[in-house]
Amino acid sequence: MKNILLLILLIPLFTNCQTERKVVSKYPAHVGNVEFDEKIDDPNFKRCLPDGSYAYQYYNGDSSGIEYKGEKLEIIRTLEKENIQSSRDINGYITFRFIVNCEGKSGLFRVQQMDEQYKEKYFEKKLLEQLLSFTKNLNGWIPKEIQGRKVDYYQYLTYKIEDGKVSEILP
Repeated sequence: MKNILLLILLIPLFTNCQTERKVVSKYPAHVGNVEFDEKIDDPNFKRCLPDGSYAYQYYNGDSSGIEYKGEKLEIIRTLEKENIQSSRDINGYITFRFIVNCEGKSGLFRVQQMDEQYKEKYFEKKLLEQLLSFTKNLNGWIPKEIQGRKVDYYQYLTYKIEDGKVSEILP
């Protein structure tokens, strides 16, 4: 009888002993994370954290806005020197979201296009390529430091298109 009672008490103990399982998720660790895509991303772009799993948002830390040498005004001045416009009379928004690493270099660009009502829209390829090239060539990004440590951060630029031309840069 003692053996049966002992066995009954030990069964739950053995059934709860499991080896550690690694949980694999199809979802990123944080909402909005951009993962490296070998088809579209520059393999030479390096992230600060070795596993590249996390980047802060541009507004984290002691940020007062866009972390760019000369601030947003300098980006506007640089854009005014370019002749970026559509051959058609179109309106809407083109947003480029990207990561600025601890060296102030940008990479992992993603695009979103929408009309004035914020519904998905596709602009002509030439305009999109010109704006992407312009955004990729901006080289005044300031590395971000949080608690004394240089970090990667997400940044975005939204170009407001009116009558086929950039009328405003947001944020």
